[in-house]
Amino acid sequence: MSMISDITIGQYYKGDSFVHRLDPRAKIILTVLFVVMIFICKNFLSLALVLGVIILSVAVSKVPFKMFVKSLKPIVPIVLFTAIINIFYITGGKELLSLGFIKITEKGVYTAVFMAIRIIFLIISSSLLTYTTVPTQLTDAIERLLSPLKVFHIPVHTLAMMMTLALRFIPTLIEEVERITNAQKARGADFESGSFTDKIKALIPILIPLFISAFRRAYELSYAMTCRCYTGGEGRTRMKQMKLKAGDFASILVFAAGIAAVVLINTYGGVNVI
Repeated sequence: MSMISDITIGQYYKGDSFVHRLDPRAKIILTVLFVVMIFICKNFLSLALVLGVIILSVAVSKVPFKMFVKSLKPIVPIVLFTAIINIFYITGGKELLSLGFIKITEKGVYTAVFMAIRIIFLIISSSLLTYTTVPTQLTDAIERLLSPLKVFHIPVHTLAMMMTLALRFIPTLIEEVERITNAQKARGADFESGSFTDKIKALIPILIPLFISAFRRAYELSYAMTCRCYTGGEGRTRMKQMKLKAGDFASILVFAAGIAAVVLINTYGGVNVI
C-alpha cells in the first residue's frame, strides 16, 4: 500500500517558471511532440538527445527532481516486466547466455534497456504536463484543441471536463485509499501476511468503502455544479482568456526541430536497436 502514496498523476506543483507560464494548449502540443520524439527513437544516440531535452525541460520547470522520481516508483514493476519480456523474447546478435530453451542475446538486452528508458521518459513527459498546469486550465486547453470536432456534433466540452475530472480525482482517491487502509489497520486488519488469495480478500474492506466514497464525491460534485447553474458548452465564458505568445511558438519550433534531429540521428547515427 505504501506504493500508492507515490502516485503523483494529476497533482499540480505551484510555481512561476517559464514552463508554468506557457499556454496550456502549447504544453499539450509540446507533450504530444515529446511523445512522438520518444517513439521515433531507434538508437541510444537519439535517446541521449531526448534525455537532454528532458533534463532541460525539468530544469526550466523548476519542479523538484524528487517529484519525478516519486512518479516513477509505481511503474517500476511495469518497467521490469517489459524488460524481462524483451530479454527473453528478442533474439539476434551475440548469444550471452543459454539455458536450454532460454536464450539471452545481445540484441535482447539492448532492446530491454531501450524500452525501459522509453517508458521512463514517457512518464516524465506526462508528469511534467500535470505538474505545471492547473486542472481548470487543462480543461479549457483540451476543449479548445478539440473544438474542430464540434462540426461532427461531438460534445467537446463534456469530454474535456470528464478527462480533467478523472485526472483531478486520482490524487483524491489515493488519499482516500490511504485513509481507509490506516483505519482498517487500526481495527486489526492484516494486508501483508497470508497467501495471495488472503491478500485479495483483505482488499474487500478497502474497495467497498472506496467505491462508496467515490460515488458520494461524484454526487456532491454534480449537486454543487447544479446549484451553481453550471451547464458548460455553448454560451460559457471564461474569466481568463488564453493567448499564444512568442514563447509558446518558440517552444513548439524547438521541439519540432528536436523531432527532425532524432530522424537524422536514426538515419545517420549508427546502428538502430529497433
